[in-house]
Amino acid sequence: MPEIRPVTKENWKELIKLKVSDDQKHFVASNLYSIAEAQFGDDIPGEGHWDMFPYGIYDEGKPVGFLMVSYNYDFARFQGFILRLMVDESVQGKGYGKFGMNWMLEKYRADERVQVVGISYEPDNDVARKLYASLGFQETGEIVDGEALALLKLR
Repeated sequence: MPEIRPVTKENWKELIKLKVSDDQKHFVASNLYSIAEAQFGDDIPGEGHWDMFPYGIYDEGKPVGFLMVSYNYDFARFQGFILRLMVDESVQGKGYGKFGMNWMLEKYRADERVQVVGISYEPDNDVARKLYASLGFQETGEIVDGEALALLKLR
């Protein structure tokens, strides 16, 4: 059974070795970039500060994927945002992406302050679009920083 572990000084080096295939590289930032970004969060004009939390997806003690959640309880439109989800190219198609998505959504559902969760993805990433739609995300029709925005109302 897969598990989620926070990124720590003990495991970050093994998590940055995970890679997507060459034809998927434009879909997701590197894990190294994401771990660095999480140290500072992001201040977005009109939204405020987003705190970011990176995690590894593990199976039988081996890293197989990476994800990152973010929170901004003061932003009226959505309070949670799924920043990253990637599965190593060697183990794609085995359900780790859906496992990671369900874990993140449960984390958001457990936090009463999160009313709506957002996610964005490259408009031509049909695999992501289908996965997110199957979990209830609805596209807004907006393109933000070149990515389609979709929202999931939790409450």
